[in-house]
Amino acid sequence: MTATGGSVFLVEDEVMIRMMVADMLEELGYKVAAEAGDIAEAMRLAESTEFDLAILDVNVNGKVISPVAEIIKAKGRPFIFATGYGSSGLPEQYRDRPALQKPFQLDALGKTIETALRGA
Repeated sequence: MTATGGSVFLVEDEVMIRMMVADMLEELGYKVAAEAGDIAEAMRLAESTEFDLAILDVNVNGKVISPVAEIIKAKGRPFIFATGYGSSGLPEQYRDRPALQKPFQLDALGKTIETALRGA
């Protein structure tokens, strides 16, 4: 797996942010494998989609992302949290995972993805 060309599963409830992150991913050379805007859809897609990495909004429509993270962890795939709350906003059992503070820049996204993929 090289630094580019991987596929990303993106979970974000705000459509504009999701579109912006998808554009950033494409600019970095990644492909968006699937996108979800709610927990139920995210759980279904996490189980049925092949991807190299997931970017998970911590709080999706007021619900914590943990059930989706559990599925991805069980699949043995790395994931990154995107949060407006800093690392204290992360689900406790995932505080060791990479997190992006929203709003984030392209270079921060790229570096965080590389770190997550290297650690996988």
